[in-house]
Amino acid sequence: MTSPAVLVGVGGVLGAIARHLVGARIETDNADTFAVNVLGSVALGLLVTVPLDAQLAFVFATGFCGAFTTFSSFAFETVRLYETGHRRRAVTNAAGSLAAALVGVALGAGLGSVLAGAM
Repeated sequence: MTSPAVLVGVGGVLGAIARHLVGARIETDNADTFAVNVLGSVALGLLVTVPLDAQLAFVFATGFCGAFTTFSSFAFETVRLYETGHRRRAVTNAAGSLAAALVGVALGAGLGSVLAGAM
C-alpha cells in the first residue's frame, strides 16, 4: 500500500496544476478563486458521498481538492477589497463565496448519492 502522504502529494500536484490552469483562463478579479472554490466544493461533496477506495480518497478528496481550492486566496482577496475601500464588494464576496460553496457541496453530495444508489 502506498503511503497516504504520497497519495495526498500526487493529488495535490494535480490540484495545484488544475488551479493554475483555471486562474490562467479566468482573469477577472476574484472570479478564478470563486470558481475553483465552488467547483472544488461540488467535487468534494461528490467524492465524500460515493464509495471510494481509501487510496483514491487520499488522492482526490484530500490532495486534489485541497490544492485546487484556495481558502487563503479567498481570505486575502476579501481583506484586500475591504482595505481598498470596496467594503460592500468584500462582504458580498465573503457571503457569496460561502453560500455558493455550501450549495456546491450539497449539489455534489446529492449527485454522489444518486450515483452511489445506481452502483
